[in-house]
Amino acid sequence: MIQKVEAEHLNVLGGPLKICCRSPRTGFYRDGTCRTGPDDRGRHVVCVKITDEFLAFSRSRGNDLSTPMPEYGFPGLVAGDCWCLCALRWVEALQAGCAPAVKLSATHRSALQVISIEDLRAHALAE
Repeated sequence: MIQKVEAEHLNVLGGPLKICCRSPRTGFYRDGTCRTGPDDRGRHVVCVKITDEFLAFSRSRGNDLSTPMPEYGFPGLVAGDCWCLCALRWVEALQAGCAPAVKLSATHRSALQVISIEDLRAHALAE
């Protein structure tokens, strides 16, 4: 049986959106994917592999991703974790020279509204 992939769940390569990470549980909907919807105003659609350099950059921008927040079920991120990042934050990091590597198969196609496929490919993880 061929499974139909809903158009809104495609990755930047045109295939089905793959899992970004289940531990820590990521995504706006905390289902492990970088899918998005009308409530996701930050557009958490870019699956990245976190680096210490990016964590420091994000903290400097007012978004501390390394400090655990148990009240929200957030364990805090460390280098090597994968995470669904806001598309515009990834662009900021790219402009600052510290964009984390991207898992293309797990990055939602809506990222292409603000990021070129060339920039994403230049920062792609080997899959």
